[in-house]
Amino acid sequence: MTTVIQNAHLQNQDGLWQIAMQNGKFIKIVPQDHNLELGANIEIIDAEQGLVIPPYIEPHIHLDTTQTAGEPKWNESGTLFEGIERWAERKALLDEADVKRRALTTLKWQIANGIQHVRTHVDVSDPTLTALKAMLELKEEIKDFIDVQIVAFPQEGILSFPNGKALLEEAMKMGADAVGGIPHFEFTREYGVNSLEYIFELAKKYDRLIDIHCDEIDDEQSRFVESVAAFAYRDGIGEKVTASHTTAMGSYNDAYASRLFRVFRLSGINFVANPLVNIHLQGRFDSYPKRRGMTRVKELLKSGLNVCFGHDDVFDPWYPLGTANMLQVLHMGMHVGQMMGYPELNNGLNLITKNSARTLHLQDYGIQEGNNANCLILPAENGFDALRRQVPTRYSIRYGKILAETTLPETHIMLHEKERVTFRR
Repeated sequence: MTTVIQNAHLQNQDGLWQIAMQNGKFIKIVPQDHNLELGANIEIIDAEQGLVIPPYIEPHIHLDTTQTAGEPKWNESGTLFEGIERWAERKALLDEADVKRRALTTLKWQIANGIQHVRTHVDVSDPTLTALKAMLELKEEIKDFIDVQIVAFPQEGILSFPNGKALLEEAMKMGADAVGGIPHFEFTREYGVNSLEYIFELAKKYDRLIDIHCDEIDDEQSRFVESVAAFAYRDGIGEKVTASHTTAMGSYNDAYASRLFRVFRLSGINFVANPLVNIHLQGRFDSYPKRRGMTRVKELLKSGLNVCFGHDDVFDPWYPLGTANMLQVLHMGMHVGQMMGYPELNNGLNLITKNSARTLHLQDYGIQEGNNANCLILPAENGFDALRRQVPTRYSIRYGKILAETTLPETHIMLHEKERVTFRR
């Protein structure tokens, strides 16, 4: 069976297009008025002049903590520290079935919202590695519907937690896809740098990706990202290395930042910002002026570096909101990063699609002949329109088959007569 999407807009392409899919691959992408010559056995999906884009990607989330907001108590202050207290209470109830049930709920939300690739950080500061075992099982069970990458995340440090190094290596042996870290949480700066050395050693030993919670603090002296970039440059693996959060970068003086950006460009590492959580958790020690809390996204992008956006948390003690909708993340990120020029807004979808694919080191991603036939149809003319109106995902297509479908809402107002409002001009 061949499936053809017709009457589709493509990002930054003029006119309407048709996209043919067969055996899970894109086989032809041609203008709408061209004859595809594919025979009679064809299923048609009418994009209705909507925008076809690659699937959304969630590059940073904690699925082992999701769906726990208010259990057993709400984080009433909304701070990081009370979130840690609330999680400590909830963590006592953890078992594999609990982790899988909650993670699956959020994965279903993600699928419904057009996400087909997820990178989740899973806490391995646990002698039983309960959450990791559960997520490895779930990853296999749901792989036909969504791809899950697992980062072994030492929440309480590597050198600052009993047997932290052994637990992290055991996670690699069990099958985690990436090595994580949290150098700014280690007891000393020396511990932090040494933990990074160990992370890079493990990644080389087991041929894994690296994704580090780095400098997620308002302290302008937290500068572990320079070591991350230097080690990546030294080992020649920058494309496999991600620095997540880097919120302290928003507090660095510009002279230091200028030197730092040179190392970033040499190393080619990736960056993940988490706008919803960064603006919510950071700046809590400030009176006024109060810092925005997000890393230097605009400046990183202008320097040619790869940056993408993630949620970090969905409906948990650190972030009580969220429906796993990547357009909400993008909407906040564009505001906080002051990226409100039309070209920036129109190309903003890159921050939750192709830039994220580069961070996750994905292959065969994108609307291109020969690639996997994974895509979304949005009821929008272009990226600007999709972002402005926060449109739902009309169809999510995976390997040429419909994975998720949304019935579009209609709003009418009753003035002199019934009138439909589309929020377009």
